[in-house]
Amino acid sequence: MITPQTPLGSGFNAHSTTLDVIRGIDLTGKLAVVTGGYAGLGLEAARTLASAGARVIVPAGDVARSCAAIAEAGGGIEVGFMDLTDPGSIDAFARGVVQSGMPLHILVNNAGIMADPHLARDARGNELQFSTNHLGHFQLTLRLWPALLRAKGARVVSVSSLGHRLSGIVWEDLNFDRRDYNGWSAYGQSKTANVLFAVELDRRG
Repeated sequence: MITPQTPLGSGFNAHSTTLDVIRGIDLTGKLAVVTGGYAGLGLEAARTLASAGARVIVPAGDVARSCAAIAEAGGGIEVGFMDLTDPGSIDAFARGVVQSGMPLHILVNNAGIMADPHLARDARGNELQFSTNHLGHFQLTLRLWPALLRAKGARVVSVSSLGHRLSGIVWEDLNFDRRDYNGWSAYGQSKTANVLFAVELDRRG
């Protein structure tokens, strides 16, 4: 029997800022990896972690553009190359972190594609939203596992949304090979996968 998780009751709400959440927390000496940390929510998360003293690494497919966006936002964040739809690229990025011998204290799986109206696939034939939002982060987390274990209490954040209510995972046709493509349905099943991954990772970890 699976017991549902209990809300943490953090005391924060929709009006709380990242600075409200991080206030009084010292992350000096901690290492964080934030995917998608060059724009939007990811950039805010990366900036906030860095402001608390963490060393933050942002993996990105376009390093030059990401560096420019981060510099414009104040800098202080490292960028490394990684393409979430390319298994070899994920392995190479994770290998660098693991072989450094450093513990990884925080992994924020944030990068994603939202409701692309046109069907696209990665090089393996996987629907692109599922590939980027779930499969890439699944592989990245597994490859970084040795570094996460070294932290002796690491935290992995899986960014989902209410979009998970739009679709369960359609196991019999994940990649829209036999059904009409719908960008919101594709997004929904990828966000459901994020939620299920977080629950199972919590159970195993």
